[in-house]
Amino acid sequence: MSRPPALRTRDLTRVFDVSPPWLNRVLERAPKRKLRAVDNIDFDVPDGGCLSLVGESGCGKSTVARLVTGLVTPTDGTLEFGTAPDGRRYAAQMIFQDPYSSLNPRWRVGSIIAEPIREMKLRDSDDATKARVAELLTTVGLAPSDAAKFPHEFSGGQRQRISIARALASEPEFLVCDEPTSALDVSVQAQILNLMRDLQERMGLTYLFISHDLSVVRHMSDRIAVMYLGRIVEDAPTETLFATPRHPYTQLLLDTIPDVVSPQRNREIKAGEVPSPLDPPSGCAFHPRCPFADERCRTERPAVLTWPDSTRTACHRVEEANGAPAQASDTAKTHLNAAV
Repeated sequence: MSRPPALRTRDLTRVFDVSPPWLNRVLERAPKRKLRAVDNIDFDVPDGGCLSLVGESGCGKSTVARLVTGLVTPTDGTLEFGTAPDGRRYAAQMIFQDPYSSLNPRWRVGSIIAEPIREMKLRDSDDATKARVAELLTTVGLAPSDAAKFPHEFSGGQRQRISIARALASEPEFLVCDEPTSALDVSVQAQILNLMRDLQERMGLTYLFISHDLSVVRHMSDRIAVMYLGRIVEDAPTETLFATPRHPYTQLLLDTIPDVVSPQRNREIKAGEVPSPLDPPSGCAFHPRCPFADERCRTERPAVLTWPDSTRTACHRVEEANGAPAQASDTAKTHLNAAV
């Protein structure tokens, strides 16, 4: 029997109040402004696997990461972690995007990694804590003697290894990786990704991997969920998504990946900029940029439908081309035929 997911979200929503100060609104007679950074999304992260969230900047990926780690609270919806064999809820930690700013420059590396161990009282003596720090440094490919150094003495890739060691120090089962390689050189990216895959296999970790680079997440993921303006528009097993992308936005993202075999291939240029999340389009949020959009796309929000190959899509054109699936997701049942 398959294990329950390590994380399950349903109708997850986060709305931020981005209104000007009260006095400005009074003087300018301006209404309050709300930003739906995450807009009613569902996803499951497989236990011991990796789900990647991909999409352009501003689509809500990092807000999802902060919701999962508790840095911000949901406006609506549910977020539930799985249960370990001993009955504990899975614990989550985060690997941040920028290894230059996420480490305290005034602390030695040993203190940075030891802080969660001491705060959570995971070891009962200073000697045991130092031994654990040395073990973690070795695990991520650094030397125990590096504990005495400061972050500025390391390269970007080494600093990200320190960030990974700090995340592992609290002994989590679940890691949220918010674009952990985007600030690194390409050769260093490969080293960090290989390290993360190795740690996952050795420790049984579960990853929620956030990225804008589909070529990176293909190396890491069991499933990929594609986000656009706070919504998930397609969610599929990794190789299924790369072989048969269904949503026009997913196809657009895949077209941006360089092709070594056919570098001069003809690609149709897709016009249009990402709309402002403060004023998202009606109906399907992608319709202003979609070559297949019609009046239904402009007025009716597409339901999220689940297909026999376990792909989930939110697209009227996919629904019309394939017919209604045997079973719709919970979101589909909620939003089917709902005008926006």
